[in-house]
Amino acid sequence: MKTNQKKAWLFLAPTLIFVTVFSVWPILRAFTMSFQSGPLINLEWTGFSNYQYIFSDPEFWRAIQNTLIYAIFAVPVSLAISIMLAWFIFSKVKHSSFFETTFFMPYVTSTIAIGIVFRYIFNGEYGLLNYLLKAVHLPAPNWIDDPSMSLITIIIFGIWTSLAFDIVILMGALRNIDPNYYVLADMYGASEQEKFWRITMPQLVPTLAFLLTMNIIGAFKIYTSVYALFNGQAGIGNSATTAVFYIYNKFQMVGTPGVAMAATVVLFLIILLTTFLQRKMMKKIGRY
Repeated sequence: MKTNQKKAWLFLAPTLIFVTVFSVWPILRAFTMSFQSGPLINLEWTGFSNYQYIFSDPEFWRAIQNTLIYAIFAVPVSLAISIMLAWFIFSKVKHSSFFETTFFMPYVTSTIAIGIVFRYIFNGEYGLLNYLLKAVHLPAPNWIDDPSMSLITIIIFGIWTSLAFDIVILMGALRNIDPNYYVLADMYGASEQEKFWRITMPQLVPTLAFLLTMNIIGAFKIYTSVYALFNGQAGIGNSATTAVFYIYNKFQMVGTPGVAMAATVVLFLIILLTTFLQRKMMKKIGRY
């Protein structure tokens, strides 16, 4: 037994070293740096001054507010659309593998590249979206250069980019549902809506819990979309700033790594608490 344990630890050693160096150590280092100030090569211990700074910084609270609004709207809307599309493809469309591959393509495409394309789609003067809106006599706002529209633009883009991963995972979950459930439901004359709500949705709860967790974490870490849509900025007057963009700005642009790491620790705790509450909620839903 002891020999097997030694061999097991030997095989696990490369992975444990990799995880420690690239995951555990950066977290511990970030926590330590959050109590230090000064340039990166000459940090000095200053206690809780960085936390006092970010908690009194209106820009930090705006970043947290924007991130929360993005997560509250983008995550459930994206998940709801993904469920509808996945169910439609699974139940109504023949050769669903073709559509599944098509939907998955944005997931393996660079967010920066997609963001550049969407920057032209959202353009207020010659963008495709405003062209279509004008064609049906609807208001055509300035999606990129209007501060009041910046967050809405990010939410729309975030919903679109989330669909690819969600649909593919949901399609896999739908295939794993025992078809005998639907055969019995047809025997008793169940409608399509009854089959969806009484069979499909309960079976999808574990998958939805996984997707909800991943999407919430991804929403709180949103940065690339903002960078791509607004050409390296956070919108007009930082109207589209997010928590990670705030961290990037303080670390890379302003040169205050201690402040950036303090914001990182706060964001980590927010994600941890939100994920914990979401998991508890999904467990209660799964019991019914």
